[in-house]
Amino acid sequence: MSDDGEGGRKNLRMPDDDEVFATVTNMLGANRVKVRCADGQERTVRIPGKMQKRIWIREDDVVLVEPWDWQDEKGDITWRYEKSEADQLRREGHIH
Repeated sequence: MSDDGEGGRKNLRMPDDDEVFATVTNMLGANRVKVRCADGQERTVRIPGKMQKRIWIREDDVVLVEPWDWQDEKGDITWRYEKSEADQLRREGHIH
C-alpha cells in the first residue's frame, strides 16, 4: 500500500539533538532568511549551497534549523517540510 500523502501518516524527519523546528518569517535575500524557532528565539539563518536552486523556501515554511555553536542567533537550514508534512507535525503536536 502506497502513501500518497492524502490522509495517511508519513514517517517524517525529526530534529537531531542540535536541531530545532522553525518557521520562516522573512526572506532577507542573499540566501538568508529570518526564522522564529520553537525554542522562542528569532534567528538569521542561511540556506546552504546544496539546497540553493534545488529546494525553494518561502515565508511560513516549516524548516529544521541547526544553530551555530559560536553564535546562537544565527544558524543553517538543514531541512524543509512540505505543506502536508508541516500539517502532520501540527496535528501530532510537534509544532504549533
